[in-house]
Amino acid sequence: MATGIIKEKPPRSDKSMATTLLGINYTNTAQLIQAIDQGFSFATLERVRRETGLPMKMLADSIGISERTLTRRKKERRLTPTESDRLVSVTRLLSLATDLFSGDRNKAIRWFLAPSPALGNASPLEMAVTVTGSREVENLIGRLEHGVFS
Repeated sequence: MATGIIKEKPPRSDKSMATTLLGINYTNTAQLIQAIDQGFSFATLERVRRETGLPMKMLADSIGISERTLTRRKKERRLTPTESDRLVSVTRLLSLATDLFSGDRNKAIRWFLAPSPALGNASPLEMAVTVTGSREVENLIGRLEHGVFS
């Protein structure tokens, strides 16, 4: 490759994100959907908390779980399918942010928690609470990857 030419990044792997952050093994999207439909174990949420260093309350808020519900989920040892799906969405965005920062998860998490002018001064994590917000964070990551001023 000639000097000065930007090297293409390898394609992202949502599968590696799920196996690393979520600790879920699957070979195709249908299997992931089946796992979501069954609801992830509470241990999956705890694993994401350990892997990312995010406070549990912050992580729970991002997937729509109140403090009382979090206590209930811990006792039941299972998340609902909706909560599991939200957890996939948040971890996918964290994975994309990690890719943006060339694999530096600490930098990615700091960016993920910091207010962003491009997101109306909300943090990417705050925006990730809704599907629409998650798409906006993903779009922002794409713009930043391609050097588009945001």
